[in-house]
Amino acid sequence: MYTKYFGLKEKPFSISPDPRYLYMSELHREALAHLLYGISGDGCFILLTGDVGTGKTTVCRCLLAQLPENTDVALIVNPRLTVLELLKTVCDELEIPIEENEKSLKAYIDQLNVYLLEAHAKGRNVALLIDEAQNLSLDLLEQLRLLTNLETDKKKLLKIVLLGQTELRQILNQDGAAQINQRITSRYHLLPLDRENTFNYIHHRLAVAGERDEIFSKAALALIFKYSQGIPRLINILCDRSLLGTYVEEKYLVNERIVKKAAQEVLDGVVTEKNSQLIGQQTWFKVALPVLVFLLGVWGSVSYFSDNQAGVTTAPAPRSVKETIALQQVEKKNIVLEEPEQNIISAIAEPTEKEQKKEGSRIRIAPLEISD
Repeated sequence: MYTKYFGLKEKPFSISPDPRYLYMSELHREALAHLLYGISGDGCFILLTGDVGTGKTTVCRCLLAQLPENTDVALIVNPRLTVLELLKTVCDELEIPIEENEKSLKAYIDQLNVYLLEAHAKGRNVALLIDEAQNLSLDLLEQLRLLTNLETDKKKLLKIVLLGQTELRQILNQDGAAQINQRITSRYHLLPLDRENTFNYIHHRLAVAGERDEIFSKAALALIFKYSQGIPRLINILCDRSLLGTYVEEKYLVNERIVKKAAQEVLDGVVTEKNSQLIGQQTWFKVALPVLVFLLGVWGSVSYFSDNQAGVTTAPAPRSVKETIALQQVEKKNIVLEEPEQNIISAIAEPTEKEQKKEGSRIRIAPLEISD
């Protein structure tokens, strides 16, 4: 709808994993390098994880386009299968013929083993790529481990690449998946884009689509990064809706107001604002914490030297028992005293001459009772 209006050949922010639009940031290049190294190496399990929308599937499609010519690949995009269905899918992807009357678990494994040995003899590598691998059950993971037992004395015959969301790492840390976790020879976790790479990502996709003039203002780009937090899928959704909103308003430059409105429509504005506030709070905390620690250190140093110069003030000496009893009697009778407290207490507490003449006169103090 808006492509001709902005002079574009096609929509630049489709969420489909088109390798032509793959922006190879440093993170994506590292992820691709890990996959290529794992498939060409001697390991058996290669792991690529990342948050939703960070570009794992797009990296996988780019991997398929760059695999060496001597590599046979089986790709599974929906791993919610039974063990038998998984083996059947692998054989179908590798074009391994199975007789109709022999479609059993043993038949699939035997035929796959024969295929792997023949491929090895021809100098070919065989790789199994499983997307959305966080949906694999423990039974399927165990069957995949058993498939990696197909090997020669020097080499594993099957390389398995697991691509999944962050929770896949938690699944592999379970006791039931410990043997697979130990066999993973290459791991990489794909993070969201930073601010600079987010801007470059948007410009890259616009350039591929045929952008001639600047379409997004710098303020709009900054707001898109703030709302999307660098996740490519969210960037695509925000940019697409922002372009549509700019077209509807018959403008030629995407501004902050349009991006904010787009975020409210496609990302749930309330949640987006909360996320933005959280990011701001975290940034403020990171800046304020060192300053607060510095100020506390300065205050402690000033207090220490001030005490040493002025001398430490000692606490007043505790009152004697007589003084305490006398003070309680004064307070009980509500006597208003005009002289200094210490002199009056001392005068009341001192015995009179008559009391001094009495032999054996003693001030007896009843034991204090402490009630719960």
